Amino acid sequence: MSNYHTPVMLAECIEALNIKPNGTYVDVTFGGGGHSREIMKHLGDGGQLLAFDQDADAQQNMIDDDRFTFIDQNFRYLKNFTRLHDAIPVDGILADLGVSSYQFDQAERGFSIRFDAELDMRMNQASDLSAKEVVNNYSEADLHRIFGMYGEVQNAKSLAKTIVTARLNGPIVTVADLKNAISNIIPRGKENKYLAQVFQALRIEVNQELEALKDFLMQCAEVLKPGGRLVVMSYHSLEDRLVKNFIAKGKFSGEIEKDLYGNNNRPFDAVSRGAIVATDEEIVLNNRARSAKLRIAVKK
Repeated sequence: MSNYHTPVMLAECIEALNIKPNGTYVDVTFGGGGHSREIMKHLGDGGQLLAFDQDADAQQNMIDDDRFTFIDQNFRYLKNFTRLHDAIPVDGILADLGVSSYQFDQAERGFSIRFDAELDMRMNQASDLSAKEVVNNYSEADLHRIFGMYGEVQNAKSLAKTIVTARLNGPIVTVADLKNAISNIIPRGKENKYLAQVFQALRIEVNQELEALKDFLMQCAEVLKPGGRLVVMSYHSLEDRLVKNFIAKGKFSGEIEKDLYGNNNRPFDAVSRGAIVATDEEIVLNNRARSAKLRIAVKK
């Protein structure tokens, strides 16, 4: 687990779950197992923890404990696999979204702008769609859409056109190829921020991250028991907005729906007013905590 990131806001996440010793909990983003190991410390003999992760590397960190079950799947299949393991309803669900430091540090995975490697970015390495496929095969219009929506890139239209023009001379295969192809339109002095936005957009598209998050959140209402806790930590505004809206409205856009009696028709109540952020002390020790936003909700 040492190569994985230090869990962000670990104490806050555990407190938010309000763990019952004999309860059933789900960590849908197992990774290095940092959050899961801490949850296990709070469980008694009758407790149970299910952990999801679609990345084969995460299996190296599995916990040897009869109360622990590892599920090699994307968390968008939460309901199917918690039902398969006869775990519904559960007492709490934890999601720590985004890419782990470990994945960023594995050069061959192609997640990071720091290393030259083939453009990959697949969290599930069995998936067919890689960043190389997106860059070389998507239409100009689709590239414009993903860079604008998922990367919030200012010159998304020019970026898409530049990539489509560059690939006429040969495929864009590596991180270096992509950087070279778009070098003329990267704002001077903002190179790292710009490339981070471009890579974020590609990663979100490759892994269908926002669609998976929506699927997951909708299923949480069916999997959690009344009074159960939903604890979600996100690292960019696109994810946080979906989580915030879902907790507030039970949907991702539009106005909250009401029943025949005028009551708000939503499955969750927010526990914390607004998002919880890391302390200055934690940010000094763990830079990843800088952009983290933690939201907590209770099932009605």
